[in-house]
Amino acid sequence: MRLPLTSRVWIPLQLFKLNFKIQQANMSTRIPQSFDYFLVLDFEATCDNKKKIEPQEIIEFPVLKVNAETYEVESVFHHFVKPRYHPTLTNFCMNLTSITQTEVDDGELFPVVLQEFDKWMKEDVGLGKQFLFITCGDWDLKTMLPSQCALENLQVPQYCKKWLNIKKSYAVMTGEYNKGMISMMRGLQLSHTGHLHRGFDDCLNIAIILRALANRGCKFLPTMSIS
Repeated sequence: MRLPLTSRVWIPLQLFKLNFKIQQANMSTRIPQSFDYFLVLDFEATCDNKKKIEPQEIIEFPVLKVNAETYEVESVFHHFVKPRYHPTLTNFCMNLTSITQTEVDDGELFPVVLQEFDKWMKEDVGLGKQFLFITCGDWDLKTMLPSQCALENLQVPQYCKKWLNIKKSYAVMTGEYNKGMISMMRGLQLSHTGHLHRGFDDCLNIAIILRALANRGCKFLPTMSIS
């Protein structure tokens, strides 16, 4: 059952960080990773029920910088994006994501948000660091970002062309391939928090899955790249 927009419960990031600290006892089986940071990313985009919107546009752009040793969230990039071609969200889209018309109206157009993201990558992450994007599926960086950049006549940032699909790490560790975030969390005996299909909340839950797999001794490596 989806909550109405007025019933949305926000997850305080401080509470999320506290939960990481409580779980420190589970670190005994962790192995060293090849990265300084994991960048958990989950876009939300314009959509409609049983009807494909063309062109589809990113409306929420969240990324969490997760320390690859402690698995704590150290920095957050989060912007809403104002759609250029279909500026009015459908009721289906608002109900699915809990993103409101006001939030996208107050956002910036994609070129501005991408520029802000590049600044965050350089200043908060550091392009000289070793990092790996983490997604739940391949759609975000294989399909959505390239199509959005092509729509705006922009280049896809080189650092966004390699990532790990967390579903594949889950399959390696459990022997089961689950199609969705909720089923992975159930399989790992984790509790889902926030609103499913809200980009920022999805990032937080992906980070919880990432940590749980790390606690089981998972080695995280890229699963896909594009040229």
